[in-house]
Amino acid sequence: MSDEHALGLRERKKLDTRRALSDAALQLAFERGLEHVTREDIAARAGVSVRTFTNYFTGKYDAIAYRQTERIRRSLALLRERPAGEPLWTAVSAALLAPLEAEGATDMVPSAAQLTETRKLLAIPELRFAISKEATEDWVEVIAERTSTDPHHDLYPRLVAGVIAAVGEATMLAYVHADPPVPVTTVLRQALAEVAAGLPDPQR
Repeated sequence: MSDEHALGLRERKKLDTRRALSDAALQLAFERGLEHVTREDIAARAGVSVRTFTNYFTGKYDAIAYRQTERIRRSLALLRERPAGEPLWTAVSAALLAPLEAEGATDMVPSAAQLTETRKLLAIPELRFAISKEATEDWVEVIAERTSTDPHHDLYPRLVAGVIAAVGEATMLAYVHADPPVPVTTVLRQALAEVAAGLPDPQR
């Protein structure tokens, strides 16, 4: 086995472990409420030691946030790969939806209990910060690249990054209060379509 191949396998194993810990944290939060979940619980559910947990995450909030921050990183990478001549919001919409669609979220209708717990999670400042800290500057950089603007001096890429953040926030709030429940991709797709259309006045 080559050193390069061995390195690739190690990195894949690390990624799988990180995902398993994040998934375990979310499963336990849904089952018990995050306030009743410890790092020991998460490690046991994932089948690893507490030491392994601390090698990957500083605490349960980072573990919960990981899956969403991973989706953000994948969306950023996908946006860089979109055709250069594609309209900006078409490209952004495709990049934001693709990671969720790849996970089968289009067919995932949450239960009432899951929505209740998700509402609690959204109210935790530590969790919101763990997610938001990953995103803003990276979005500014990618939007600036795509629009040939300056990420430090031009307003436009920061405005777009701010709108993307607002879309994410509005989508999650609408998703957790939807009655009847709907897949998160349904809400996100609607939010992005509204923004792409210039947020026209809603029909009354």
